[in-house]
Amino acid sequence: MLSLPTFKNETLWLSALTHRSYVNEYSDFLEHNERLEFLGDAILAFLVGELLYQTYPNLSEAQLTRLRANLVDETQLAKLAKELKLGELLRLGKGAIKDGSRNNPALLCDVFEAMIGAYYLDAGIEAVREYVQPIFTSVAAEIIVPESDTEKKPLIDPKNRFQQWALANFTQTPKYEIISETGLDHAKEFIAIVKVQETVYGQGKGKRKQEATKAAAEDALKQIELNHIEENR
Repeated sequence: MLSLPTFKNETLWLSALTHRSYVNEYSDFLEHNERLEFLGDAILAFLVGELLYQTYPNLSEAQLTRLRANLVDETQLAKLAKELKLGELLRLGKGAIKDGSRNNPALLCDVFEAMIGAYYLDAGIEAVREYVQPIFTSVAAEIIVPESDTEKKPLIDPKNRFQQWALANFTQTPKYEIISETGLDHAKEFIAIVKVQETVYGQGKGKRKQEATKAAAEDALKQIELNHIEENR
């Protein structure tokens, strides 16, 4: 379950929660959250980009860009803001409240970004990194995006998905081994296995080593899923 960061500077926290409509109606508070939103947007783009670069070494620049875009878009950030109940905390003008702005995805996205910007000013980049990384590591694992309109391949391929599982459970990356190579040069078949801490999790075959290791990762993911089902019966 998500939790809000802890602020030392209450004024920054209140600024992050304050919409322009509140400032327009109440003269006691002059700072709204739009500048913090700008700052938070830039910080999120950097930290999520850094996280994806480190977590998915096999993804191309285009794939990383697409995945980051999905992680920090309005829909996703509004969803996170709802989980944090930021809509309930938003300081809005009476008109905005009447219009149902507490549930407006654009405003929820904005307040999440503003919160990140304010937390950076309050606690520094390392604190924000520690707060952001677990959230977006989890979200990234759930996102599957087609590679193109014609090829419905997952953006996060099986090897990356299995690597993420291995890092989360054992803090180690999987190791692939080719255990068999048969056939003539123009028609070879490879068999690969994948291990984590010397335990074999999957096996696969293919006409190229890359295909075999990918098949091994797919097999490992299936075995993990089957084991999970068995454990929950």
